[in-house]
Amino acid sequence: MFTGLVEIIGTVTALEQLDESSSGGGGTSLTIGHAQDILGDANLGDSISVNGTCLTVTEFDKTSFKVGVAPETLRRTNLGDLKQGSKVNLERAVSASTRMGGHMVQGHVDTIASIESVTPDGNALTFRFKPRDPAVLRYIVEKGFITVDGASLTVTKVEDGPQGWWEVMLIAYTQEKVVTAAKKPGEHVNVEVDQVGKYVEKSVTGYFEGTANGEFAILEKMVSRLVDEKLEALGK
Repeated sequence: MFTGLVEIIGTVTALEQLDESSSGGGGTSLTIGHAQDILGDANLGDSISVNGTCLTVTEFDKTSFKVGVAPETLRRTNLGDLKQGSKVNLERAVSASTRMGGHMVQGHVDTIASIESVTPDGNALTFRFKPRDPAVLRYIVEKGFITVDGASLTVTKVEDGPQGWWEVMLIAYTQEKVVTAAKKPGEHVNVEVDQVGKYVEKSVTGYFEGTANGEFAILEKMVSRLVDEKLEALGK
C-alpha cells in the first residue's frame, strides 16, 4: 500500500525486453537509477511504486534497483512507453510510522489516460485527462481523490459519458516533484481511482440484487453473523 506522495523522481538507466530471468519474469526488466534516497532501508522483495504501479525489487545496489514488469502489467499501464532516460515517480510502500498525507493507494493501475490539454492558471497547471476505459469515470467525483502516475491528486472537475474527462490542478510545488508536470497533450498517464467508490458500488449492487429476489442480502448476513457470535458466546 502507498500514500500517493511521490518521494523522488528516478531515471530508467537500463531496459531489457523479454527478460526471461527471474528478475524479468518473461516481461520487461527495468533498472532505475538516481534512487539512492529510497534505498537506504531496501530489501529484496520490497514493493516500490513506479509511476503508480506496484513492482517488486529483484536487485539493488546503493543507487539503483531492478524490477520486472510482467506482460499483463505492460498491457494495463504506460510502463511500456518507457525508454532509457525516462523519468519515473517513485514511492516506497507505507510503514507503520508513515503519515497518510495523501490517500490509500494500492499501486494497481485501473486504466491509462491521455492528456487532452494543459492550461496555465497563474503559476499552476490544469491537466485534463481522458481515460482509455470510460467506465472508471463513475468512480471519479469532484473534490475526490485520484492517483495519476502514482501521485495523489484532487479532482477539480469531471465530465461523465463516453467522451468524458476529468481535471486536476498541479500547484508550482507539485510540478517540481512529479513527472506528470513535464508531459504534453497526447502523452499517457497511469490512473488508479479511489477504492472506496468500488467497495460502495459492490455493496449497494449486492443489496439491490438481493432485494430484487425478495431477499435483504446484506441485512441477513449482518443478523446471521450477530446471532452466531451471541450463540458462540453463550456456548462458552
